[in-house]
This record gives sequence, C-alpha cells and structure tokens, in this order.
Amino acid sequence: VPVVESGGGLVQPGTSLTLTCAASGFTLDPYAVGWFRQAPGKEREGVSCITTSDGGTYYRDSVKGRFTISRDSAKNEVYLQMNSLKPEDTAVYYCAAHEDPLACFSVRVPKAASWGQGTQVTVSS
Repeated sequence: VPVVESGGGLVQPGTSLTLTCAASGFTLDPYAVGWFRQAPGKEREGVSCITTSDGGTYYRDSVKGRFTISRDSAKNEVYLQMNSLKPEDTAVYYCAAHEDPLACFSVRVPKAASWGQGTQVTVSS
C-alpha cells in the first residue's frame, strides 16, 4: 500500500480530529496530495488538496474555514486538521498522491492515483 491513512475515530459534533497520510517507499514531495471521503451509498468526493509546486491549498466549499491541509516534508506526511466537525462529515477518509493539478485545483477525484485503505471518521452525539 503506497499511502496509509490514520487518525480517524468516533467524535462528538463540534470537536476536532487530525488525519495523517504517510507514504511508504516513495516521497510525497513531487505529488499533489488530496484528501477524499466516501459516505455509505455515496460517491467518493474530494475534500482538500495541496499542490507540490507552491504548496497551494484547496477545499470543497462545505469544509472551508473548518479543515486545514498541510505537508511535513521531513516526515513525508500530509495532514488534514478537521475542526468543528459535523455529522455530515462522517465518512471513510482517503488520501491519494497524484499528478493531476487540475484535479487538485478543483478538489475532485483524479483519474489516476495511489490510494490508501482509508480511515473511518464518525461524528455523532
């Protein structure tokens, strides 16, 4: 598995979680890295993306102001800090390294990517 997600869990609405995407056997620096999620019965959707060139960050509208994506090149990891979580954020969260800048800018699922196994995030009282 080229990337591994961690950090999910069961939390109450309004609380925070930080997800980690770690690469195995390759460096993340040359790639755009996106976070995606898939709720039961729904298609996988883009949540956030960080580019490789200038570290630009992009978010879907529903998470703007609540989620923050960041890189740590020294640790070869990408993070998704999620604040003010809502029940509608419940999903399996995936990260993916890819070379599709347009998919990154528009926060959509790229045509080709190295996917992890996902980590479950459940927001419930």
